[in-house]
Amino acid sequence: MGEKLTKADVDKIQQEIDHRKLDLRPELIAAVKEARAQGDLSENFEYYAAKREKNRNESRISYLERMLKYATVIEDHADRDQAGLNKVVEVLFLDENEKDSFKIVTPIRGDTMKNRISIESPFGKALLGHRAGDTVHVATEQGGGYDLKILSIREDSTDDDIRSF
Repeated sequence: MGEKLTKADVDKIQQEIDHRKLDLRPELIAAVKEARAQGDLSENFEYYAAKREKNRNESRISYLERMLKYATVIEDHADRDQAGLNKVVEVLFLDENEKDSFKIVTPIRGDTMKNRISIESPFGKALLGHRAGDTVHVATEQGGGYDLKILSIREDSTDDDIRSF
């Protein structure tokens, strides 16, 4: 089974594929040809650097195409006031009396350093479907857990970087 992606994720991946095929590929091929024309390939650093960049681009195209081929497209069915995909949830950790905000995202976009929480993580699963004012228990693998209170939920209109895939 492939990655879970939203329709917007699929569109962004397709845009990157198109950019790499239509814009970058011709430039990189031209750079390889130009470097090759400079003579002795055994000592031609420019040739090997150009070839490496061309191969990186081709690898990225293959990776993204494979991702799309096996992806499962998912939709968010949460109400406007419920925690769901691409919504920012502000929470209060009750044990520590600290506030923080998290964006709920698909697994491929999850990044705890940027406060993007996957819908498949214990934290994300606990938040899904709840509303502001709800107290939620997040279970941990060790059998314990912690409680938090949802303070607010808002739509997130920011567009995540396409390169995050």
